[in-house]
Amino acid sequence: MIALQDIYAVIAEPSRRRILDRLLRSDSTVNDLTEELGLSQPLISSHLRLLRESGLVRVKAVAQRRIYSLDAGLLAGVDDWLSAYRERWNQHVDALEAHLDRKKSE
Repeated sequence: MIALQDIYAVIAEPSRRRILDRLLRSDSTVNDLTEELGLSQPLISSHLRLLRESGLVRVKAVAQRRIYSLDAGLLAGVDDWLSAYRERWNQHVDALEAHLDRKKSE
């Protein structure tokens, strides 16, 4: 598993985010991901290896297949960091709504 600050580098790559988005919906094999995302098998495997090493993805063997699933525990740290920005954004939206309401009632 890698440090939380390194998670940002892992999720910065668009293809890895697409893989995470897909795994959020359901567990998948490399073949499933290759077909759905239109990326090569070696590229998908490389991204999955990094996601697994970072602790964002789990893998389990079922017969001859390897099933990948999302392990979103580390993303809670990212969400915690983003919460201050989310709160700030919500304050701006609330202020805008209040301003528009005042303008409407004038």
